Amino acid sequence: MTQDQQDAGLLLSTHGSDGILRLTLNDPTRRNALSEVMLGALGAAFDAASANPDVRVIILSATGPVFCAGHDLKEMTAGRQNADRGRAYFSKILNQCSAVMQKIVTCPKPVIAEIDGVATAAGCQLVASCDLAVVSKDAQFCTPGVHIGLFCSTPMVALSRNLANKHAMEMLLTGDMVPASRAAEMGLVNQVVPSNELRAASMAMAGKIAAKSSLTVATGKRAFYQQKEMDLAAAYDYASKIMVDNMLARDAEEGIAAFIEKRAPDWRDE
Repeated sequence: MTQDQQDAGLLLSTHGSDGILRLTLNDPTRRNALSEVMLGALGAAFDAASANPDVRVIILSATGPVFCAGHDLKEMTAGRQNADRGRAYFSKILNQCSAVMQKIVTCPKPVIAEIDGVATAAGCQLVASCDLAVVSKDAQFCTPGVHIGLFCSTPMVALSRNLANKHAMEMLLTGDMVPASRAAEMGLVNQVVPSNELRAASMAMAGKIAAKSSLTVATGKRAFYQQKEMDLAAAYDYASKIMVDNMLARDAEEGIAAFIEKRAPDWRDE
């Protein structure tokens, strides 16, 4: 198999009639590292999913015992051979990675991370960037850059937006591995289930969301992240305007009518 053929299979995609898109990191021999090619594939996949009205929810999973080991350090180290000791290449990769993480947050479709293994460094950042996370009891998380003299500064951005300051700093400063149960206590993940129930649990969560009006879900996701960056008064003003627009949408009118009439709503995503 050529390198191009291997790269072509780094990210698997399956889209069911239920509107659930499953993206699977498929490079277990490299611990599903966020190589330049993997980042490109992820970015393209989220762009396509955002524009596809048939996609209602995205599940991000992985093959092998490691969900994602973060950046491909061998690939990045090779960049040190350049005349600038890698500055331009490091900037390119880190900016590419940051763009992918932001695509997940700005994607109008909810993204659920499904983890049955280890997520470290930028792999932990990937989990923290997703809207929800369902994990097995065997899952573990860490930001170990401090061990190798490279503070996890970009993972810190996603981590600090999920966890309380002291929890985030504990992970960043110690680099310790955090078990699934502790990750749930910290707020990094939503559900912890036995490994053999993981897929069913993530699909159940995705199915609940996929059954809602995608217009309403997209409106709520966008508003949630935008209001978090505002002060209290501005957030309420913004959210009030969003609710007015939402009330005028056809699906809100239908949903309220269905509730009053005690029937199932007929969503048209408009």
